[in-house]
Amino acid sequence: MDSYQIGDRRPLASRGWKISERIARWLARCGITPNAISIAGMLCGIATGILFFETSRASHPWIFWLSGAVLVQLRLLANLYDGMVAVLRQIASPVGELFNEVPDRVSDAATLIGFGYAAGSDPLPGFVATIFAIFLAYLRTEGKVAGAHQEFCGPMAKQQRMATVTLVAIACAIVPGATDWQVPMFALWLIIAGCIVTAIRRLQRISATLRHR
Repeated sequence: MDSYQIGDRRPLASRGWKISERIARWLARCGITPNAISIAGMLCGIATGILFFETSRASHPWIFWLSGAVLVQLRLLANLYDGMVAVLRQIASPVGELFNEVPDRVSDAATLIGFGYAAGSDPLPGFVATIFAIFLAYLRTEGKVAGAHQEFCGPMAKQQRMATVTLVAIACAIVPGATDWQVPMFALWLIIAGCIVTAIRRLQRISATLRHR
């Protein structure tokens, strides 16, 4: 392990919350590594996709919808705490960047593809949304490689995508007929449209930064 170097991080107001700081300190005292937290988040993402997939054939789908919504948020909490614990413990793994990025891409794919199958119709929007989610991450990291800072702007960055999925999953659990109205499918197309706008914004901002340099 090397001393921790703080790079570009996604701006999150929740990092400054007292409860977040207390939990991060507790995790650090327990000796839990940032990489382990990242893997735990990925497992939550994979489980989310499985739960969403199962809603199309479960006898009590509302349980799967709500469980999936909870796991989406647990995955986001893992994304929050892996960086906070790394800062608190002042350590960085040589493969820390891989653990920071690869599990996120797996989680995005599992969640969105599973959500597509949960729509009970053509799963294509889930795969399309996954492609755009991965492309946005590619743009962000490519901007950093090219010499700009990482662009986390929206309107459909990771937190907005997962917020959309969470809200729709809760709606499908508690609103009768939500899946009959194909609400998940419309949500996925909304995510796709938002990702296109986000890609354009990131390209513009990265290009502007590089031109000024």
